[in-house]
Amino acid sequence: MEDRQIVELYWQRAEEAIPATAAKYGAYCRTIANNILANEEDAEECVNDTWLKAWNSMPDNRPTLLGAYLGKLTRWLSLSRLRERGRLKRGGGETSLALDELAEVISDGSDIQRELEIRELNAAVRVFLKSLEETEREMFLSRYWFLLPVKEIAARFGFSPNKVSTLLYRTRRKLQSYLKEEGLC
Repeated sequence: MEDRQIVELYWQRAEEAIPATAAKYGAYCRTIANNILANEEDAEECVNDTWLKAWNSMPDNRPTLLGAYLGKLTRWLSLSRLRERGRLKRGGGETSLALDELAEVISDGSDIQRELEIRELNAAVRVFLKSLEETEREMFLSRYWFLLPVKEIAARFGFSPNKVSTLLYRTRRKLQSYLKEEGLC
C-alpha cells in the first residue's frame, strides 16, 4: 500500500491504518527501537506506542514521508523510554557512546530561544548530510540515527572497525566545521 493511502486511512480514522503501517514499517521501526533499547520487549512496546502516537497525531499532521515520520516517532519514544528507566549504559553502551560522540558537536538546551536554534541546526545538518558522498552519509546515519555499533557498520560496508571509527571522526569534524561556518556551533 502506498504511503499516501496509509495516511488517508489515518485521516479517515480507519482501523486498517495500523495493520497497514505495521506491515510496511514494522521491521524498520523495530530495528530503530532495538538499536536504542537493546531489549526485544521494550522495542516492541515502543513500536506499538509509535502506532498509537501516529494514530493520535495524524488528524493534525499529514506526513509526506511516512517512513521518516514513523522513524522519528520511534526514535523519540525509544530514547524517552531509555531515559525514563535510566538505561543509558544498556546494550553495551552503544546508545550512550554514539550520543556522547555527537555531544562534542551539538549541545543540549531547553528554552524557547534554544528551540529556534535547534530548528536552524536541524536544517543545517540536513544540508550537510546532502553534501556528503553516499557511503559517508549512510555510515553517519547508521551510527547517529540508527545507533548501530561500529562493528556492525564495518561489516555492512566491508571496512575495518578502525576505518569506520576514523571516517566517523572525520565526518563529525566536517560537521563541526560546517556548523561553525554557519554560526551554529
